[in-house]
Amino acid sequence: MTTPKPIFSGRTLVVAFEGWNDVAEAASLSAKIIRDQLLGDEIELVDPEDYFDFQYNRPHVEFDMDGNRVVNWPTVSVTVPSDETIEDGSPLGRIFVINGSEPSHRWRTFAAELVEQIVDLEIESVLFLGANQSDVPHTRPIRVVSSSLNKDGIEQLGARQSTYEGAVGAATILAQALEDAGIPCVMLWASIPHYLQSGPSPKAVLALLSAAERMIGVEFDHGDLPTEAFAWERSIDELAESDEEMAAYIEQLEAKYDNPVQEEEPAIEAAALEGAGDELAAEFEEFLREIQQKPKDGDEPQK
Repeated sequence: MTTPKPIFSGRTLVVAFEGWNDVAEAASLSAKIIRDQLLGDEIELVDPEDYFDFQYNRPHVEFDMDGNRVVNWPTVSVTVPSDETIEDGSPLGRIFVINGSEPSHRWRTFAAELVEQIVDLEIESVLFLGANQSDVPHTRPIRVVSSSLNKDGIEQLGARQSTYEGAVGAATILAQALEDAGIPCVMLWASIPHYLQSGPSPKAVLALLSAAERMIGVEFDHGDLPTEAFAWERSIDELAESDEEMAAYIEQLEAKYDNPVQEEEPAIEAAALEGAGDELAAEFEEFLREIQQKPKDGDEPQK
């Protein structure tokens, strides 16, 4: 009996969309880190006019290197590895990245258009990155689980057979369209503390990036992520230590994390969590906003 080819041994596409399945920006930031290491060209895949609501995903104005004012529209693009990366024989030479905003409408047409272009790129397999909010503590390792509808993805990589039923994001629609086209897909999902969902989490990015490495067999440069993850966790610790109610709530989450009653499939598609942690979440969000507004070393003070 012929042994099947490892699912991620060939041309591999990593996909992450900003939006509903990108809690704490863990998925989109992970994809951007991978994208930047390819050193290749970023190619726009769709016409923004066809798929985006500009009142929801607003364009941004900035100035280019020559001082010209330019408008950047929300879109979805693919980054291909540079010729140098391929010629050097680097494992990155077989990695491609699609990232951008989740489209606002016409998802079936959007998926069909992307599948056609992915086929043209001769992609052999696709890894989707996502992040959902969960009732887990920030003091414990970020859980990352894999799921798939593909037999090889389940048997070779130990991904869970997806049993989720409910509302989905654009990533799920694209994954289904790719599977229908014969391109195997696996999804990685990071579970983010629900009280820390509003700001970037370097700890979650590091966990998701590391899981992607193990899945596709390619190492990426983590840069300052480990240091940033430590500082992020310590800053939350300091805030929690100053409030007995916060500390008690986090202890409850730690006990649940450390002693699970049973292994449950996570709510893959992010849903709002309500209850005891809402007040805590509001205080943490205010804390994070204050941190983001503080001037960094070398920045001019705001007037």
